[in-house]
Amino acid sequence: MTDSQLIREIKEGNLECYAELIRRYEKKILSFVTHLLRQAHLEHIAEDICQETFYKAYKSIHSFRDVEATFSTWLYTIARNSVLSELRKSRNSDVYLDDTLQVPMASPKTLPEQVLLRNERESMVRLAINNLPEKQRSALILREYEQMDYTEIATILDLTVSSVKSLLFRARQSIKGQLETYILDTKLDEAEGMNR
Repeated sequence: MTDSQLIREIKEGNLECYAELIRRYEKKILSFVTHLLRQAHLEHIAEDICQETFYKAYKSIHSFRDVEATFSTWLYTIARNSVLSELRKSRNSDVYLDDTLQVPMASPKTLPEQVLLRNERESMVRLAINNLPEKQRSALILREYEQMDYTEIATILDLTVSSVKSLLFRARQSIKGQLETYILDTKLDEAEGMNR
């Protein structure tokens, strides 16, 4: 069954179908919420906000119109708004990308130095993303980690598609600027190592 079919069933009184929607989206919503809460040191409430998101969606399911947005986009919007509301309550409005992104495992042939360099690069990228303003961070997380298209991101962030593209461009430029020094230093270190 598609999301739309499940929602129709729910609206007609078949409430068991909501469990299927939760099953489909629970891990993704929890991951998204955790990304937004981690560096604010509020990741311990990620599951609560995830449950709150599904509760709010359930309470408002009759007002949901799938001609305006997909269910997943609507759900991410509810999740983001719930996170921002919690951050305002806690007076901590910095939303950061977490350190638990899935990192590919190194092959047994990978040298320890390569593993260290890769980990350092990933850490620098996370730090650069964490330094972005909230909307740029959210847009980047949704695009690069949640693999959403511009229209979905625009709906979630309540922006136009061109604004999302602009946010992403500025975010990428900022990250590039922050990492340029690191990249140049790494290349210099590698060149010096070859000359020894």
